[in-house]
Amino acid sequence: MTDEFDEIIDRAGTGSAKWSGFAERGVTAMTVADMDLRAPREVIDAVVERARHGIFGYTEVPGSYYAALSAWCSERFGWPVKKEWVLITPGVIPALNLAVQAYTERWDKVVVQPPVYYPFMHAVMNNERNILFNPLKLTGGRYRMDLDGLAEKADPRTRLLILSSPHNPVGRVWDERELRALVDLCAERGITIVSDEIHFDLVMDGHGHTPTASLSDEAAAITVTCTSPSKTFNTAELQVGNVIIPEPRLRERFDDVLARAGLGRPNVLGAVACEAAYSRCGPWAEKLVEYIRGNYSLMRERLAEKLPGVWVAPLEGTYLGWLDLRGFGLGETEMEELLIEKARVALTPGSIFGPGGEGFFRMNLAYPRSVVEGAVERICAALGGI
Repeated sequence: MTDEFDEIIDRAGTGSAKWSGFAERGVTAMTVADMDLRAPREVIDAVVERARHGIFGYTEVPGSYYAALSAWCSERFGWPVKKEWVLITPGVIPALNLAVQAYTERWDKVVVQPPVYYPFMHAVMNNERNILFNPLKLTGGRYRMDLDGLAEKADPRTRLLILSSPHNPVGRVWDERELRALVDLCAERGITIVSDEIHFDLVMDGHGHTPTASLSDEAAAITVTCTSPSKTFNTAELQVGNVIIPEPRLRERFDDVLARAGLGRPNVLGAVACEAAYSRCGPWAEKLVEYIRGNYSLMRERLAEKLPGVWVAPLEGTYLGWLDLRGFGLGETEMEELLIEKARVALTPGSIFGPGGEGFFRMNLAYPRSVVEGAVERICAALGGI
């Protein structure tokens, strides 16, 4: 039986950032983290219905929007988000930049834990703050936060930590014990946590996402949570993000920089899409996670069979595979070129994610299964003779 996610959708002519420069060369682009899977019908129908109205004037966010977000967080994570906690931004990346501006001063230190989503570093540098790298530790085939290292490195100018949870690109879903230890350390040192939880729905069986702010009153007092329906429902360019801040003083500071940036209103179609996703698309999201798990299993099993020297990180969350290709003796640029020219597959080189990413590659798995299978087979053929 054909799955709805098996449909191959041609993105030519849509301005796709991921496919630009690759589609015309016959290269499968598995880089930028959006999905080549259509958004759920309920979201599409809601956007089309609103567009048919024909007037896109200044629009208030309805109470039903906040109710849908709160119900989603309550049912999935046991975290009933209050309306007054929520500030709306054009997405998580703008929210990260606004948070750096809100909670730090020029040349303060901001902690990132690489290899990690590279806009974290951009948000720090673009706002003239200093990056404090606290690399993850890869031990026993699993990445962990180095909290002892963080305790040694943090000083009074260390004001902020940006957390990726679930972690992009290594696929970790942090457990409660790890998060509590991080909260304890940051609370003791006066460090605010900005928790990027954009992948919070994309968690594999056997793991459960815990919103950092939901752990305790102490955690809620120091945590700014950034979310968006964009990853789960493939709505990135509808540009809506939800920043959840229970602590009033932290919320006031964020709201101030939001107002000064002139970003007080969301994209009207993005708001419609978000509400439709969170109020009508729970079963669809669960089916999506199962499909991605199948894609990951196919990729990992095929590589284990044909390229046993390639280590693949366990996928606990996200739709992003993390592959160690250092064993082939090629430089990262040389490997990237080989994959494009011989395998006709573009992956994201790990160095872009900061220290610890060199020689690794990130593989977007949110594609029809036949696309994933074809890409993996070509990668095996291209690297098998090295």
